[in-house]
Amino acid sequence: MRSGFSLVAAAFLALATVLPGSAANADTGTTSTTADTIAWAPCAEEPEAECGTLSVPIDWTKPTGAKVDIAVARRKATDPAARIGSLVINPGGPGGSGVEAVYGAPGSYTEELQRRFDIVGFDPRGVGRSHPVICSASVYNQMPHTVMKSQADFDAWNTFTKQLHADCRARTGPLYDHVASTDVARDLDALRAALGEEKLTYYGISYGTLIGQMYAELFPGRVRALGLDSNMDHSLGVAGFLSTEAIAVEDAFDQFVGWCEQDTTCVLHGQDIRAIWKSLREKARRGELVYPSTGTKMTELQVIYNAALGNEGPDWQTLSQVINWLNGGAEPEWVPPLPGRGPVEGDVAELPTTILCQDYNLRLRNYTEYAALMRVSNALAPDTRYHPYPIDDLPICMNYPTTNPPHELRYTGDAPLLLGNSLHDPATPWIWSANAARQLGSKAVLLTYEGWGHRIYGKDKCQTDIFDEYLISLKVPPHGTRCAVGTPEESLLKQRSQRPAWPTDRLSWAAPGTK
Repeated sequence: MRSGFSLVAAAFLALATVLPGSAANADTGTTSTTADTIAWAPCAEEPEAECGTLSVPIDWTKPTGAKVDIAVARRKATDPAARIGSLVINPGGPGGSGVEAVYGAPGSYTEELQRRFDIVGFDPRGVGRSHPVICSASVYNQMPHTVMKSQADFDAWNTFTKQLHADCRARTGPLYDHVASTDVARDLDALRAALGEEKLTYYGISYGTLIGQMYAELFPGRVRALGLDSNMDHSLGVAGFLSTEAIAVEDAFDQFVGWCEQDTTCVLHGQDIRAIWKSLREKARRGELVYPSTGTKMTELQVIYNAALGNEGPDWQTLSQVINWLNGGAEPEWVPPLPGRGPVEGDVAELPTTILCQDYNLRLRNYTEYAALMRVSNALAPDTRYHPYPIDDLPICMNYPTTNPPHELRYTGDAPLLLGNSLHDPATPWIWSANAARQLGSKAVLLTYEGWGHRIYGKDKCQTDIFDEYLISLKVPPHGTRCAVGTPEESLLKQRSQRPAWPTDRLSWAAPGTK
């Protein structure tokens, strides 16, 4: 396969030119002063788990003010005599449901981890069962195409987002301006107290790592263990965010092409995959490409989405079959839904993208600035052109405040932290975890999986055992530890054969029609 090291080097170069010159002061805001209890009862959707709610302030600077109920779920430790405490989990997003992650915990975590911990998840404020951020469908469905081609497109977005945010704020209420990861970290500390834990044990994936990072900053003395898998980099401005994401999805696509060139089971084996891919993008740009299962005309953005989604597992067989299908070949064994944003049915649309907007400053002055950033992405990613996730979200952040401004992390606690990432992650680049580990200091250990995909826990026995040992025994591996590909944990992730390698869940980057 084509080497990814040149792309990693490019990522370092990109970061070097866009990182802020100095770290921001850590936010030390208000926390919970009382340990509210949770009334547990069997979950209606999954009776083997318990559900409840935790009431927290909408605005943590006003702890006696209006409240919001946070939905919580848990599965008790399977061996009470060996129980260590509670392990709080978050599956990422923004927009992922920790409640549903608990429902699926038996297929996602080792028997040993389930034996030693109550597995606890929560829907972050503004998400799912925790007072989701909502907008009128009639307004949401007026959304312009998210890839802008002119100043007129930029102006249209500028006008639309003023209407959108006013509508969503009216629909959602005061919570609309209090959904940043710092707010969620304070909720997480209230949850820790309600669970009766002196210190927090936490495992977060993807956007869930940002919640963990903010917790480490805000409550350094209350950390028992933070296992952060496939990390966000909260120091990035918009230029660094877009460029490193473009490098990541291009690298992942390169790995897919390399696999298909070597593996005769790939339906495109022996063909010029890059030429076919380019042809599909150009057809979509001309309005000539139709998604066969729906008859819907595809945009180039929707074509590019496949490069990201198909590499998250990764699920290279499905990706090759989809590309072949779009090029006139046979229908895939499993047909993914049409990716990207689309119109929603019903009265309301959920908009967890607001969480991203509050955590990252993705606002741009004009189309000239936008076009310059796109040219950089196009140069860094000649096949994929740009990363579809942030490009689909970026315009929505116009005219909306960033309440948790990007900054270099500061962790002053004593507990060691474990960060992990694959070398070829299409969603959260390895460089993000490396940079986050550097910012967190000597107590943060970076574990590198020399493989592919998004989330490393469960992919091979090596890193799964390391995460388990850390969460259970607080032992971290030596700095620079790497796990090779090829030690599959046969007993783990029994549900993953059913299609979760191709994400089509409630995350903000999935098309509304797939939710």
